Amino acid sequence: MKHQEQPVGSGEFSYLASSNWAQWPDDWTLSEVTAVATDSQDRVFVFNRGDHPVAVFDPGGKPQFAWGAGLFVRPHGIWIGPDDAVYLTDDLDHTVHKFTPKGERIWTLGTSGQPSDTGATSVDFRTIRQAGPPFHYPTNLAPAPSGDLYISDGYGNARIHKFSADGRLMFSWGEPGSGPGQFHVPHGIAVDAAGTVYVADRENSRLQLFSPEGAFLTEWKDLARPCDLVIDAVGRVYVAELGYRAGMWPGTVPPHPNATGGRVSIFDASGRLLARFGGGENPSEPGDFFAPHDIWLDSQGSLYVSEVIRSAAGGKKPAGRDYHTLQKFVKI
Repeated sequence: MKHQEQPVGSGEFSYLASSNWAQWPDDWTLSEVTAVATDSQDRVFVFNRGDHPVAVFDPGGKPQFAWGAGLFVRPHGIWIGPDDAVYLTDDLDHTVHKFTPKGERIWTLGTSGQPSDTGATSVDFRTIRQAGPPFHYPTNLAPAPSGDLYISDGYGNARIHKFSADGRLMFSWGEPGSGPGQFHVPHGIAVDAAGTVYVADRENSRLQLFSPEGAFLTEWKDLARPCDLVIDAVGRVYVAELGYRAGMWPGTVPPHPNATGGRVSIFDASGRLLARFGGGENPSEPGDFFAPHDIWLDSQGSLYVSEVIRSAAGGKKPAGRDYHTLQKFVKI
């Protein structure tokens, strides 16, 4: 596929969008990229549904090494901590893992293949009957400044679980619904410098903010099915939104005929919109999106956005266009 670039954004948040940025080796099979994160060296860890599930690239897109073959049922979420520990969620295996950057497993939370009892009969959140313990299709996790871990759970549950750094469950909160502290697919999660927990409550099209103890603080609603988020050093929040043109649940419809497609939105710490780009009008073009699923910010201010181009299209790549599954946005 031809390498393409396109300017996007505005003002302080102007970027050069680079589609097909990663120089994927010909002998590495790639289905779709579900999540992306960078370490302290700005090496890019690409969690994907291919035969090299954790593929690592330098900032220029050159492959460095890969690992994870045979370790995951379905890769979903990634976070890299300040110590370069790599945290990964495997939603269909109902497990969460901690690895070294080279792929040595440190621990696993959850029991492989054994979901908790929530009444859910599939990844469709509408089949959940009650909230349950960890895990039922967990989606993502994020460490707090304290070292504690928050895990969003997920497609088959409606809970946030707080664990100690060594993997001890401390407490959980949440239940199915649309009220404060309730969730319909808690899909992404991040923690700011003050310890405030941000949850991308995807099917409620909002971010919910909580205290470190799980007390509801507020919600941000100018969003379209947010999948994940990342927070910078001054508290600005970057959100990957799935939108309403891909990955809709069977029987659901967009809120109106012109509802947005996938996009990225940037907010200040108070929830005021600073910038927004994408929208799904030209989803195969650089800088636009079909199905944003994860977002990350490196030390240079560059953004990375991954897209589930197969899952959101019903299990196969959309026909007729050459879609990208990972883009880099370089600050300009």
